[in-house]
Amino acid sequence: MISELNQLELGTGLIGGLALFLFGMDIMTRALKQVAGASMKSILARMTGNRFTGLIAGASVTAIIQSSSITTVLLVGFISAGLMTTAQSAAVILGANIGTTITAQILAFKVTALALPVLSLGFFVSFIAKKKATREKGRIVLGLGMVFFGMAIMSDSMKPLRSYEPFLDFMLSLDSVLLAALVGAGFTALVQSSSATTGILIVMAGQGLIALEPAVALALGANIGTCVTALLASIGAPREAIRAALIHTLFNVAGVLIWIGFVDQLADLARDFSPDSTSVSGIPRQLANVHTFFNIANALLFIGFTSHLTRLVEWLAPDKVEVSEPKYSAKHLDPKFLDVPAIAIDAVRLEVVHLGTLLRDQLQSAVPAVVTGSPLDVDRLRVMDRPIDLLHREIVGYIRQISLRSLPADQSNLLLGLAKIANDMEHIGDLIATGLVTSARKRAEEDVVISAATAAVIKNVHDQVVEALDGALLALDAQDTKVAADVRQMKARFTALVENVASHQIDRLRADERKRLHTYTREIELTETLDDIFKIIRRIARTELRLFDTTAPQEVQT
Repeated sequence: MISELNQLELGTGLIGGLALFLFGMDIMTRALKQVAGASMKSILARMTGNRFTGLIAGASVTAIIQSSSITTVLLVGFISAGLMTTAQSAAVILGANIGTTITAQILAFKVTALALPVLSLGFFVSFIAKKKATREKGRIVLGLGMVFFGMAIMSDSMKPLRSYEPFLDFMLSLDSVLLAALVGAGFTALVQSSSATTGILIVMAGQGLIALEPAVALALGANIGTCVTALLASIGAPREAIRAALIHTLFNVAGVLIWIGFVDQLADLARDFSPDSTSVSGIPRQLANVHTFFNIANALLFIGFTSHLTRLVEWLAPDKVEVSEPKYSAKHLDPKFLDVPAIAIDAVRLEVVHLGTLLRDQLQSAVPAVVTGSPLDVDRLRVMDRPIDLLHREIVGYIRQISLRSLPADQSNLLLGLAKIANDMEHIGDLIATGLVTSARKRAEEDVVISAATAAVIKNVHDQVVEALDGALLALDAQDTKVAADVRQMKARFTALVENVASHQIDRLRADERKRLHTYTREIELTETLDDIFKIIRRIARTELRLFDTTAPQEVQT
């Protein structure tokens, strides 16, 4: 009897095969995120303008990474960063369910015979290849081979069940669609992978262990079970994460409730439009087709109600009373992005823009505080450097975490460039907090008064420096090389202004006024520091040109 003789063999075969399946999915997903991370970022950034392109974006991204949960996690990060609204994310979440059906379509082919060849090919490519991109592609194939091999092991382990009466009796009990759906939901919640549930159903169908109708009901239940992952991940998370998880859950549960009464009709539809509809060997393909049809139909059914769905989840999870966060708190550096380096690096870019806005506030306040400010104004200017230092530290720490991943050359260069820009911004903050603050304190101690005429020409220089910083920030935010080039072209005009200030200061040095030499020293310190800051900003613009226009020849430093 199987219960006495082969129970251990059956259990180890099923559990071992499932472990290989899930491990292969994990390897494949990680490699796909490395290879296609930039594509995912581009798709999500450009295709969420309306609900239909958002639907396509969700399906495309999830088809690439084969994980609707990861897609949802990325969306939560984008919403938190202000790059996407909850309403836009709703359409993407609907599309994510369509993307996951690709796995079932692939597994419905008789892939178990290809398991070892595919696994071997993937291993040798990933082991021998010298290029990072080629190794990751090899790991994709390796992971796919492990998925196929896991299915083969489970298939072989299940063969004795065809004559095992207790199991056959249990399968007959699944004629109740509600019970079957609950079993599918429970198992999927346990393994946290709807793809694993679908893969097992396809294996069982191929062995003739399950009819199409209960398999469809189990697959519907899996759509509910997969929501558990997102709900667990949202515990203690920001409101955006909770809302995204609720959208995913409400959509899946409502879809299952709508279709659960039409399991027989869905099965008949699959038989009509699938090959080998009269044989057991055709059930895996029929199940895969039902799975795809259900998710597409569900998405199209709900796509017109994304705004209503958004309002519902905003009502279910209302905003908390806002607690003001310190200025230096990072807005974009979500640890969840680290699994997709391309998106994590883009988060760094946005955070460096945030760092730049803090720097701009400090720079804007610098000259008024130094020229005419009170000691309190000067102390406030010095304190403004502290948030810049703290945020810079967070950015550098996040960059370090990204750099621990294995990155292709283009991503490494981009990360290095962003680190240089962040360091340059922090250096400007230090120049203001040390050089200008020290000069301002000396002005107060020496009782120096800078004339209105001199203050006016210095203000012109200061305005040009602020304008250059604004251009550099805009170029970084929009990844616009033209704006960065315009900042580089400001040199001639700025040099003329500085020379005009120098000429004015020499003329003023001749004036017979009280403490003229001390005043001249303070004016020179201020002008030279602004000149140094301008040079650093031009260096930032040069880095931006190199980062965002890789086809252009590198500019000679001037």
